Amino acid sequence: MKQAVMTSPGVIIYRDIPRPAAKPGEVLIQIRRIGVCGSDIHVYHGMHPYTPYPVVQGHEVSGTIAEVGAGVSGLQPGDTVTFMPQVTCGVCYPCTHGMEHICEELKVMGFQTDGAGQEFFPIAAEKVLKLPDSINMDQAAMVEPVSVGVHAIRRAGGVEGKNVLVLGAGTIGNLLAQSARASGARNVMVTDLSAYKIERAGLCGLKCAVNPREQDLAAEITRCLGPDRADVIFECVGVEPTITDAVRLARKGTTIVVVGVFGKKPQVDLGLVQDRELTLVGTLMYQKQDYLRAIEFIAAGKMILDPLISSRFAFDRYLDAYHSIEAAHGDSMKVMIEL
Repeated sequence: MKQAVMTSPGVIIYRDIPRPAAKPGEVLIQIRRIGVCGSDIHVYHGMHPYTPYPVVQGHEVSGTIAEVGAGVSGLQPGDTVTFMPQVTCGVCYPCTHGMEHICEELKVMGFQTDGAGQEFFPIAAEKVLKLPDSINMDQAAMVEPVSVGVHAIRRAGGVEGKNVLVLGAGTIGNLLAQSARASGARNVMVTDLSAYKIERAGLCGLKCAVNPREQDLAAEITRCLGPDRADVIFECVGVEPTITDAVRLARKGTTIVVVGVFGKKPQVDLGLVQDRELTLVGTLMYQKQDYLRAIEFIAAGKMILDPLISSRFAFDRYLDAYHSIEAAHGDSMKVMIEL
């Protein structure tokens, strides 16, 4: 079978390796879709601080079960599935206290350990989730990023009946905003400096999508969310100007959830955090309950996903996918690799 290996930043080669078999407790997945995410792009550019080379990418994945190992129940050949890509130690404090997603020794498939960038991928059955027939392969590959938003909402204490502001309308910001809508938020507003991403937000039914480059952000918050402004603000960009806006525009008592990954340390006005009794919350990944909630939202038709797929590439054109993302200069959302 073919396996795509990123041997160094910007270089992908294909290897012919034997097709693996499912060991006891494992299933073998025939991979159908691989989504390219922002962290993958960092690896492509050599800017991911925790990814060594060579690496097999692929953590936003869907496929069908080709083989079931001994001792596995509840899964069978032909099932449409996705999987959770965390590899944890099982013995550290987080792992033994229900927080395995922030394991002290956390590894993520496609980064610190090989991912599913190959035709067949063996994985522990406990990490695999069977999907209902109503979910197609594209949607199945997007369960992972939807779960990021679902978990962020849970970290905020929920958003039902609340006003929500999402700063950043990239894939994660868009999916988080949609998840907030599906979770019963009263009003949802999303912002971005990209006209393309604002357009995509509209196509996903996010009616209050604002470009601060063209509109006054403070005024638009009041227009979209009312005089009480945002109960919860999600920062989904990971740069100083947006976390500055989050703190500056927060109402007293607002919760700010940091979703974006900061490559450069920002300066934050902690004086305002203290004076306004703001709550700053971090969020990293997800747990199984977040995956189940994401699957529930998708299966119920509460997530509009098709407008987020910018382009598709065959598996043997993996590198072309990255070239297309570069050529888009930020005006790209989800690129799918098809097998």
